Amino acid sequence: MDFADTPPFALILSLIIGYLSGSVPFGLLLTQMAGLGDIRSIGSGNIGATNVLRTGNKKLAALTLLLDALKGMVPVLMADHFLGIDAAVLAGLGAFLGHLYPVWLKFRGGKGVATFAGISLGFSWHALVPFAVTWIAMAAIFRYSSLAALTASVVTTVALFSVGLTEIGMLYIVLTALVFWKHRQNIARLLAGTESKIGQKA
Repeated sequence: MDFADTPPFALILSLIIGYLSGSVPFGLLLTQMAGLGDIRSIGSGNIGATNVLRTGNKKLAALTLLLDALKGMVPVLMADHFLGIDAAVLAGLGAFLGHLYPVWLKFRGGKGVATFAGISLGFSWHALVPFAVTWIAMAAIFRYSSLAALTASVVTTVALFSVGLTEIGMLYIVLTALVFWKHRQNIARLLAGTESKIGQKA
């Protein structure tokens, strides 16, 4: 990765557009439009699909998952197509930071799992497949969304380096570190045996 090959303005623009895309709080907006109140007041207080599922509305949770993934995928694809891989890396980072720390919600956002998947789809199947397979397998076996996300993020990062996608892999080290940071309370609950399982209502 050599950011010197891409104009600084293009890199900054990619980061900003990625952030603005990622910062749209679809989970919160959809639940409010559906008359379900403020999603931040139930369950984990998270704005992501897992917490939306705790409202009992599976269709709304699925739509949140899709939109949160798209807001990571679209800026990566656009930046890569028009400006190259370096810009795409920053667009992906921006989208992830936007979801985790949206300016509209006083920087209190989600935990990034769906957006992580969307960014992966935007980059390469080498990123998406390990993430999706690991997440689905761990979720099916243990029924903990947090554990599935933590494991899948690590596996994806290792997979990227193993196939020589070092540029993207460096980004995923940062993304995975952020996933662990945002899930620190979940990790504590997993260790204590008090973590909520997938589909469990508040």
